[in-house]
Amino acid sequence: MITLHIENTIADYDAWKAAFDRYDRARRDHHVLAYRISRPVDDPATVHIDLDFGTREDATAFIQVLEKIWQTPLSGAVSSTHAAPELRTLEEATT
Repeated sequence: MITLHIENTIADYDAWKAAFDRYDRARRDHHVLAYRISRPVDDPATVHIDLDFGTREDATAFIQVLEKIWQTPLSGAVSSTHAAPELRTLEEATT
């Protein structure tokens, strides 16, 4: 599995999450299988998002979708910066 890792700097998590949720259909339409959102406990202004894809091609193609989303007024209103997306491989296990 391939994960597209994104880091955003935000001012208000609830406003950011509401904006993120508005793009559920875009994620579904572009083959996002699952996502995880995490935040450092000592830095509430940073949000890490991991989007899971079945293929590297799908993950790479979604970067273009992200760039379009980041140019929208909605995105600009809730995020001050976006780090460059990073492709990662994912291996999971439960104990």
